[in-house]
Amino acid sequence: MRFFFDNTLSHHLAEAVAGLEEAQDASGHDVVHLSAKFDRKTDDVDWIRALAAEKDWVIVSGDLRISRNRAERAAWRESGLTAFFLKDAWANQRIWPFAARFILWWPRIALQAEMAQKGKGFLVPWGGPRFEDVPR
Repeated sequence: MRFFFDNTLSHHLAEAVAGLEEAQDASGHDVVHLSAKFDRKTDDVDWIRALAAEKDWVIVSGDLRISRNRAERAAWRESGLTAFFLKDAWANQRIWPFAARFILWWPRIALQAEMAQKGKGFLVPWGGPRFEDVPR
């Protein structure tokens, strides 16, 4: 399974998660940051459509606008890609608490991605123990 971290998440975080996945060997999860595949200024609609053409990507983003903005939401919904959106409280955190909490969430994100129906969207709360569905 391939996970795509957009520009709202640090490429350092993506590299750290990728390194941990690699150390696990058997997971089969690849983690790629937007900057490794596209120009950093690539519009959300464009990279979503490009990923959709490749299939089997899972989006991980701190940009809730993708789930709310008409054009971005339409591109995501049409893509059929599963997505995890970090809720607003994540944006107000310093790097170390953010990274520590994200690493704690990561196994649940990866497992949920494996079990989820393709195209499903999840909200990742800062403090909660469970995902929330993205409202349709």
